[in-house]
Amino acid sequence: MKVKNILVSQPKPVDIEKSPYADIIKKHNVNIEFRKFFKIEGIEARDLRKERLQILDHTAIILTSRTAVDHLFRLAKEMRVEMPDTMKYFCISEATALYLQKYVTYRKRKIFHSQQTFSQLLDLILKHKDETFLFPCSSEHDEQPICLLTEHKINFRKAIIYKTVPDLIKNDIDIKKYELVVFFSPIGIRSLLVNWPDYVQNGQFLGAYGQTTAAALKEAGLELSVNAPSPATPSMTMAIDQFLQKNNKK
Repeated sequence: MKVKNILVSQPKPVDIEKSPYADIIKKHNVNIEFRKFFKIEGIEARDLRKERLQILDHTAIILTSRTAVDHLFRLAKEMRVEMPDTMKYFCISEATALYLQKYVTYRKRKIFHSQQTFSQLLDLILKHKDETFLFPCSSEHDEQPICLLTEHKINFRKAIIYKTVPDLIKNDIDIKKYELVVFFSPIGIRSLLVNWPDYVQNGQFLGAYGQTTAAALKEAGLELSVNAPSPATPSMTMAIDQFLQKNNKK
């Protein structure tokens, strides 16, 4: 089946013309639409209190997304917690570290960042192994960082401060219009089945970014056609490009 329409289960890039998706559209003459399949709901401060979690019991915080930054400081405000100048922040990327300036003064000695991978961030964390870390995350978090922190005997506590839940999108989308639908997290697969409980793949191509997303897709009894990252295709856009080159030539 030739692919003409692609649905990407993420928000549309701010500047689509400067994104890798623009190259795919031009190169393969396809239509790409974007629609996030889930929504984010914050955990309330009272729920953290029930868990007896105190932010100031920690001397450092691990931040893997801007969403985590926003919800951390939302909860701090609700709990009337003022972050001390001594608090250290370990961010997954420079973009996340810079975003942190929305809430704290940027200081090199207290804000550290990697280049987008948790293994790189772990190297920085290991240099500050005596700290007591708080790891705020989503209900749908990747288990790899937790395993790595535990394996290296880092003193940390995981705190679920927001949750991702399926968004009701079935009235906005004709799912069968698309020959290829691309997912980036297990919650996307769950949302697909919540919105279309009688969904039958029937030859539709499905893509998954990340091992947990691919596993969720297969557990749902669905066939995976486009997978990333891999040595040959480290990004989903590269995987889509490669797939279209092979598939649309048939």
